[in-house]
Amino acid sequence: MNILSFTTLYPNAAQPVLGIFVENRLRRLTESGRVNLTVVAPVPWFPFTAKAFGTYAAYASVPAHEVRHGIEIFHPRYKVIPKVGMNIAPALLYRGARTIVRKLARERGAQLIDAHYFYPDGVAAAKLAGELDLPLAITARGTDLNLIPQFDIPRLQIEQAARAANAIITVCDALQQPLLDMGIDAGKITTLRNGVDLALFRPLDRMAARNRWGADGRTIVSVGGLIERKGHHLAIEAMKSVSDASLLIAGGGEERPALERQITELGLTGRVRLLGQVPHDSLPSLYSAADALVLASSREGWANVLLEAMACGTPVVATDVWGTGEVVAAPEAGVLVKDRSAAGIAAGLKALFDHPPERTATRAYAEGFSWDATTQGQLRLFESLLP
Repeated sequence: MNILSFTTLYPNAAQPVLGIFVENRLRRLTESGRVNLTVVAPVPWFPFTAKAFGTYAAYASVPAHEVRHGIEIFHPRYKVIPKVGMNIAPALLYRGARTIVRKLARERGAQLIDAHYFYPDGVAAAKLAGELDLPLAITARGTDLNLIPQFDIPRLQIEQAARAANAIITVCDALQQPLLDMGIDAGKITTLRNGVDLALFRPLDRMAARNRWGADGRTIVSVGGLIERKGHHLAIEAMKSVSDASLLIAGGGEERPALERQITELGLTGRVRLLGQVPHDSLPSLYSAADALVLASSREGWANVLLEAMACGTPVVATDVWGTGEVVAAPEAGVLVKDRSAAGIAAGLKALFDHPPERTATRAYAEGFSWDATTQGQLRLFESLLP
């Protein structure tokens, strides 16, 4: 099959962990040997590369073309109007990507467009697929369906794209409900959950891992972008009640100054450390050093960090939102928290530490989530869409 994947969430030379969950799924798809894949991963246009411009400077540094893990990726530019351009984002994305998508579809004999993330990506992809008369599959991943449809104009555009799509994939069962609420035919929706790389994420030598990260005593980790939605501030506050542990937070983002102030004000300097962005291939060591992972998110589709930690033998404490209950579905996986608060997180950690599962049992649980079933599901679905 000749497939053209379209997404703004994809790693690149300047942002190596951006959308790595999309890359991981597509890597497994190509490894099947049954797909010729080309990725179009547009990035916002920005003229300056000076670090003072933050994320936008990174966009300016992204190459127009690159190859990662044997997959060819093209990065056309599209215009973005920060904070006020949400309603027209799909139109701007479509205009920026149209020329390269048409060219690649023609030259590579594309038989299908595979879009990841409904808004603006799926909306733009629906227009491109319609112009090219190609079948379209759109994958919903979280915020694109559990938040963005709360806004009227984006909701209308998402609904139109969903009706135009030949197939829709959700990464958890919970994300099907917003589509059903829009009146989308349940027959075109398939859940294909994310898997975990069991070769990369595996238990490593505990002592070596703890020495690497300076872990002393009971250690908790929280991994994810430093944004409010991930709930790092709740994990930090919970440490006031979990007095016999330290917390390591891996990730970068806009909330770092606020989190630094919170750590100081709560007198947790020394017990709570911000590690910054940790390379993907260094995470197994971090998980292996930890006694628990905390994920205090307000929204998630399918949180990859949960399975990554479990695959390293580390149980989790996570807020019970959207697809998280589908990931943490047994005692050996960890503890689900109904109350998204510092007190709720602290109570979840106490429950976990009072009855900790064996690390071998946690690893065995994660082994049920390899990529194989997801890859086979994609292949069956995509083949069914071709003439």
